[in-house]
Amino acid sequence: MAITGQQVDRRILVVGPSWVGDMVMAQALISLLRHKRPDAHITVMAPAWSRALVNRMPEVDASLDSPFGHGELALLRRYRLGSRLRGRFDEAIVLPNSFKSALIPYFANIPVRVGWRGEHRNLILTDCRKLDPRRYPLMVQRFVALGVEPGNELPGYTRPCLDVDREAALTTAGQLGLEVGERVLAVCPGAEFGESKQWPAAHYARLCELAVSAGWQVWILGAANDRVTAAQLLSLVGESAGSTMTDLTGNTSLDQAIDLLSLATVTVTNDSGLMHIAAAVGSPLVALYGSTSPDFTPPLADRVKSLWTDIECRPCFARTCPLGHKKCLTEITPERVYASLQELSSR
Repeated sequence: MAITGQQVDRRILVVGPSWVGDMVMAQALISLLRHKRPDAHITVMAPAWSRALVNRMPEVDASLDSPFGHGELALLRRYRLGSRLRGRFDEAIVLPNSFKSALIPYFANIPVRVGWRGEHRNLILTDCRKLDPRRYPLMVQRFVALGVEPGNELPGYTRPCLDVDREAALTTAGQLGLEVGERVLAVCPGAEFGESKQWPAAHYARLCELAVSAGWQVWILGAANDRVTAAQLLSLVGESAGSTMTDLTGNTSLDQAIDLLSLATVTVTNDSGLMHIAAAVGSPLVALYGSTSPDFTPPLADRVKSLWTDIECRPCFARTCPLGHKKCLTEITPERVYASLQELSSR
């Protein structure tokens, strides 16, 4: 990417996260940067899949695809990419906490390189800050704090708000053979993090039966690796309920999923990337928390009901239940979730 024929206040590179939900929350930082420096040119570098999100952030001027797989060092390729970016940026803000995520700004000789301390990154960051988790308990606060001078108070921040064109969203629904009505329930039963975030398929099935009996249609959304969970869910509902449910797992692009969530009357989801997308497109949301906590990564919206249990062992932040019972999720009953769904839809 080259910047030509344009006078800008500052050229900023934001190295984005590798998780969907984190990328959504990163918009709060980008909005702050745009507010502070209206004439800046802001580029986001992130995995190619995230372009569907970045393109819906009006504060972003340009994007760069990061060609590296999750956990891949690829030192020589990072050096070559950094070398090609020399002279193009005045400042870099590195949101991931890994050493390798800071290498490209370092190889690019970007004069100001900001990030949180860890993995000896003080060797390659010019502004390497020590995180006080008590001061910034939320992940979104930790992102936003990198956009202000060290020691300054954290300003109010804009919640993520992804651009959605309703007409384009309706076109997407039509292309997928979906009928948009007054009672559309989107359910997102997957979670990339692991099973400790996943409400049981049997609970989702019971919730869908309750909703369908009250006249709701159900869209099941998720990635290709959520197909097994969706199939299990559908196998547990009665035939009459299943006839008004549409399994879209693995059959939509991220762009299409964003559009569809914007059309949902209510979304019920685990703590996942789709949870943060639903919040950012304004879908009323029931968010289910197991091993994780809304005290760290809450959906950033008003019309939200976050549900969890008060057992002593949560939040443990483990990918699988260390005790084997997963009561943090199994004890959230479908009836409780359905009551929250009804409350949100009546507002």
